[in-house]
Amino acid sequence: MPVLEVQSIKKSFGAVEVLKNIGFSLEKGQSLAVIGSSGSGKTTLLRCLNFLERPDGGRILVNGKTVFDAAAVKSQSEAQIRQNRLHFGLVFQNFNLFPQYTALQNVTLAQELLARSQPDYQRSKKAILEEIRTRAQGLLASVGLSNRMDNYPHQLSGGQQQRVAIARALALQPDILCFDEPTSALDPELTGEVLGVIRSLAERDTTMVIVTHEMAFARDVSDCIIFMDDGRIVEQGTPDQVINHPQMERTKAFLSRF
Repeated sequence: MPVLEVQSIKKSFGAVEVLKNIGFSLEKGQSLAVIGSSGSGKTTLLRCLNFLERPDGGRILVNGKTVFDAAAVKSQSEAQIRQNRLHFGLVFQNFNLFPQYTALQNVTLAQELLARSQPDYQRSKKAILEEIRTRAQGLLASVGLSNRMDNYPHQLSGGQQQRVAIARALALQPDILCFDEPTSALDPELTGEVLGVIRSLAERDTTMVIVTHEMAFARDVSDCIIFMDDGRIVEQGTPDQVINHPQMERTKAFLSRF
């Protein structure tokens, strides 16, 4: 059973149709790269998966369970949407860390907020918070920041901030980890350290959807690639199948500028 099934997703902003009948599936442990020129719908697709945008049509299933159905959208409460969002972790282009919190606090915050809704939170508060802190420390160590846990975002480089953001997304143990052009806000010399972390996640069979302009990286880290153009999936398959697709020439010319 696929961990993620996307069925006939459509999204428009006014008269502009941004996603046109998008559908694909992803197996557990696979990495999917989404590539295409600017305006092709890549980021909108990612935002729909994370419920930051509401699709106008289609369904999204995780582990065989429907988490979004446009035909029944009115029956979904905000609480259900928040719960379904937990299936996905999202790493943004621009880090989106809380500047008033340390790296460690940025990673623990969402876990602590969720923990408060547990029935035994008040009775076991100390143990629960200690477990959250220990897990966050382990995640920061896994992305090479064991010596930066008490630093604030302004004390970190862009690459280090993005690695904190990756640890934060992993903290809630999502079924699918999503990246929205994770290196686009970084200086070239910092790109490699973030790509290295993502590559290590792929080697550990983390299920990922990665929107990227890094063509070589997409080929290297992904099991499958989706090539989008004008809101449609033009080609999907193995990296070699997609990157050598005839319609990729225009996209390659665009991406070569990055």
